[in-house]
Amino acid sequence: MRIYLSADMEGITGLVDADDVQPGGRDYERGRSMMAEDVNAAVRGALAAGATDVLVNDARGPMRNLLPEALHPAARLVRGKPKQMLVLEGLGPEYDAALCVGYHSRAGALGVLGHSFMSHEIEDIRLDGRPVGEIGLAHATAAALGVPVVALTGDDAACAEMTAWDASVVTVPLKYAHDRFAAGLRPADKARAAIEEGVARALTPGPARPRPLPPRRTSRCAGSPPRSSRRCSAYPGSRPTTAGRSGRAATFRPCTGCSACGCAWRPRSPTSSRTAGAGASAPQPKRPAT
Repeated sequence: MRIYLSADMEGITGLVDADDVQPGGRDYERGRSMMAEDVNAAVRGALAAGATDVLVNDARGPMRNLLPEALHPAARLVRGKPKQMLVLEGLGPEYDAALCVGYHSRAGALGVLGHSFMSHEIEDIRLDGRPVGEIGLAHATAAALGVPVVALTGDDAACAEMTAWDASVVTVPLKYAHDRFAAGLRPADKARAAIEEGVARALTPGPARPRPLPPRRTSRCAGSPPRSSRRCSAYPGSRPTTAGRSGRAATFRPCTGCSACGCAWRPRSPTSSRTAGAGASAPQPKRPAT
């Protein structure tokens, strides 16, 4: 059984502030250690369920948060950027299941360090009319590749967001949001034990393949300042909405290949005649607003 693990940082055990997750922050080095511990707990759970291969993708900001020497020796690591598929770099139909570790809630939801890709700019993303963030888009993109997301860890808001998208996903809350930069914390040892148990349970018995997706889906991205919406308008198949012409929104469809969501497409350069490959998201995470 081959398992793919996407590791974000804002939903990691004990982390609640930008200083915990941003390089140069006062507690960033501690945050990196906490991230490795959560990821390793998930790897242990996957191995206990019979995994023979675990690929971990460092999916936060600079994507160099996880130290290779701190990672479980049975796991492989994708580190650094640029990555064409960003938070889902390396995911393909050869994997039996995907895990989301340390994920956070979408922009506009009350969750710890919640945002959608670009903390200061993207205000709202919609997939087929539903509010969506990184969780829903990762789930949709993985499904489009034929890989089920079977487990997610993060704060209670992230867990609720995943359950709203797919109630079959095992969720493991590691902290309980009081506000964007405050949370009630689960004790670290109990949190890691819960991650390990939850992942093993999600993978036993073997995961089922996701159900077929609609042939075409529509995404809408609204943000401020206007350049965030103009960036969305660069996606193949995109068109500005009425609001978009004033610089605040763009509606777009994928024009070929992965049909999960428009946000999964990287912008195509004006001189290129080729459509870029599918990915998790073109926008890059930025420092959460304070």
